[in-house]
Amino acid sequence: MSTIRPAVAGCLVLALLAACGDNGDAAPREAETATAVASPSATAGAATGTNVYAAAGPGMLSEAVRGHRELVYVPNTQSDDVTVIDPKTYKVVDRFYGGPEPQHVVPAYDLGTLYVASSRVPTGGLVPIDPRTGKSGKLINVQDVYNLYFTPDGKQGIVVAEAYKRLDFYDPTTWKRTKSLSFPECAGINHMDYSADAKTMLVSCEFANRMLVLDGVSHKKLRQFDLDVVPHGMPQDTRLTPDGKHFLVADMHADGVYVFDGAATTRTGFIPTGKGTHGIYFSRDGARAYISNRGEGSVTVLDTATLKPLTKWRIPGGGSPDMGGVSADGTVLWLSGRYDGEVYAIRTKDGKLLARIPVGAGPHGLTIWPQPGRYSLGHTGNIR
Repeated sequence: MSTIRPAVAGCLVLALLAACGDNGDAAPREAETATAVASPSATAGAATGTNVYAAAGPGMLSEAVRGHRELVYVPNTQSDDVTVIDPKTYKVVDRFYGGPEPQHVVPAYDLGTLYVASSRVPTGGLVPIDPRTGKSGKLINVQDVYNLYFTPDGKQGIVVAEAYKRLDFYDPTTWKRTKSLSFPECAGINHMDYSADAKTMLVSCEFANRMLVLDGVSHKKLRQFDLDVVPHGMPQDTRLTPDGKHFLVADMHADGVYVFDGAATTRTGFIPTGKGTHGIYFSRDGARAYISNRGEGSVTVLDTATLKPLTKWRIPGGGSPDMGGVSADGTVLWLSGRYDGEVYAIRTKDGKLLARIPVGAGPHGLTIWPQPGRYSLGHTGNIR
């Protein structure tokens, strides 16, 4: 079993969230049956009593999502559409236009709308979805929406304009831009998350092999970490652990997860997980992290209390698991198959593949809805 490798100390602060790595190479398929995951003896954060996702536990649906249809939305980057799946039958029930190069389906801060973020330059945009009906609305013209996040108070939407190395801030009711910040040192600006106190943000720079730390209020740069496990790393999804003590950053070329302290001031380790490490999702009780390895068709299950891998699930017949989320009851992990035009439904109890569903071309930031929690910080379901 892989262990954490100590890392050179640095200075960082926080993270928002997202998913990317369009330029990664597809890997040969590998068949293997899933192995059972060990049950952690205690839930994450038990020692401190802290769980930043405590309001997003199994079945804890808020009034804001009452009456929303149970559906899985899959944006297909190459076919410019969104495939809609019934999670109970695993059948495709609808398909609609997702904007020019749709990347992620993002829950709004108040959980009342879903947005398809599309990024083909020079246009891009947001396609709203009414989660009560599952039907899409008219494209909103917003430039280069590779990813979408929200400030912790919900007053601003943060558009990750990857092609322009910018974070653009918008009024989330009118979608008028209020501020734009350029980060020329952050090629491939991509995924983000906030510290537990929301005072800092950690942001991945996919094509620069580094992480930026920003002030959570002013959004000014505080420091950066240049990553060094491999010379041409590709940091991807960035998430705060449930106990608020660590940031985890998936790196698709380093084939593992960087670890930073919960204030993003120091890099504390690196955990090898598998080829093409890409997405990070937490179990509904916060005890485990599901880490997708896109290049080898597997999911590494990590104990969030010890940061040690528990097991690895291989997708039978191979695959390219990318972005997604966990069902409201916590029993199913849904992931898009980026190179294979398919979606995987994986049982979280033991890693059994429940369904492999054909969708459009280049499926990416899949979202299952509804999800538990009080408010959304963005991406495919960073909900607290």
